[in-house]
Amino acid sequence: MLLERIYDEDLSQASYMIGCQASGEALVVDPRRDVQQYLDLAARHGLRITAVTEAHVHADFLSGTRELVAATGATGYVSGEGGEDWTYRFDAEVLHDLDTLTLGNLTITARHTPGHTPEHLSFLVTDGAVTDEPGYYLTGDFVFSGDVGRPDLLDEAAGFQDTRFTGAKQLFASLKDSFLTVPDHVQVFPGHGAGSACGKALGALPSTTVGYERRFAWWAPYLANDDEQGFIDELLDGQPDAHAYFARMKRQNVQGPAPLGERPPLAKLETAQIAQGLDDGSMVLLDVRPQAEIHRGTVAGALTVPGAAKAASFGAWAYDPEAEDTPLVLLAPDADAAGEIRDHLVRVGIDHIAGYTPTLEGLPRAVPETVTPADLGGFLAQHENALLLDVRNRTEHANGHLPGSQQLNAGKVLFQQDALPAPEAGPLVTYCQSGVRNAVAAAALRRAGFEVVELEGSYAGWAAWAAQHAPEQLTS
Repeated sequence: MLLERIYDEDLSQASYMIGCQASGEALVVDPRRDVQQYLDLAARHGLRITAVTEAHVHADFLSGTRELVAATGATGYVSGEGGEDWTYRFDAEVLHDLDTLTLGNLTITARHTPGHTPEHLSFLVTDGAVTDEPGYYLTGDFVFSGDVGRPDLLDEAAGFQDTRFTGAKQLFASLKDSFLTVPDHVQVFPGHGAGSACGKALGALPSTTVGYERRFAWWAPYLANDDEQGFIDELLDGQPDAHAYFARMKRQNVQGPAPLGERPPLAKLETAQIAQGLDDGSMVLLDVRPQAEIHRGTVAGALTVPGAAKAASFGAWAYDPEAEDTPLVLLAPDADAAGEIRDHLVRVGIDHIAGYTPTLEGLPRAVPETVTPADLGGFLAQHENALLLDVRNRTEHANGHLPGSQQLNAGKVLFQQDALPAPEAGPLVTYCQSGVRNAVAAAALRRAGFEVVELEGSYAGWAAWAAQHAPEQLTS
């Protein structure tokens, strides 16, 4: 038996390849859209991908199920649980609770484990060459290392109301009736790691066991004492903000993202072509340099993400492919680096890429406006209508913020502009914790027509300054 974890550090997302080396068959669980890694992995192990499935309708990335099925001829399998609202709209075989897939000596049993979402499936894996009992549990967004999937995403991101309470009850029941009925030695492989917004206390460990979670997870005492209400209260308290793009992921994943097929290398674009595209609005540059370099000068109207490694996470905050299809020009040293950025972007459905440029020379430049903590008071006195905008999570804001600031998560600013004053009302002074998220949000807001001034050093820099010069302004 082969079990390989393929982890995306960008989105803190895990997919898995399970293979029977005797028969040469393999199943991929929760693939992303840039599927070459799965094809290479199967080839390296001499396996054929014959089946593809996913735990649920994902909110944080676009599913690669249809993409991998198209590339391999494998059979796709999706959940048939959860009711009409969670019925997949593309052709695939349907799995219900206790349905099985067979790959040579391996048996994969679907378990309906609702709570994070109504249709959620987990997968018990039995290696029949060794035993007739399951040894591995792929839990998707049901159980993580040290946590469980949040039940409030449908409220937060998909426009539902008060589903969190039903979801929390379902999670308690799924833990009690499904997860904790599995032997302690069974290894657990979750769908996300630390950094994901799909839970509030995810551990960084790539796997755990049923027994370890039974004893040491935060929820363990509530299950041991059959305290459903205590579990619900703690589960729903302090969940992080859900990013606005999650709603789009849900909609597109129900329909099934159209396969991309083979993608040729991105072309290097001529400076004159880019300059014309920037001028007439038919192109937008994506600057992936560090924040400090961008603050020394970028291209007018450019969007920013802090490097290729986080292009999916931050790109989905800055660009909405449902609202526009303006092609992006990627700032990258060569075609390979540009291709890496593109791979990350397609994971969140940003598919319109015109090409790349290795230089900003010859393009219209702009220097983002900033203000130091020491000069902030004077700036606000001169601009009475300025708004201090905290783009951190609401939990961060609650733990300390600049006096008078309004909170709106950086992942929501592009999508919830109606929560802000009109662009002509006055400047926005924006900050996050260190400045990275702020740079992403500020560039998106500038492109949307707002006058934006970034607070140098963001909250950390301001708090250090205030501790010395204005301690009375510090909140807690």
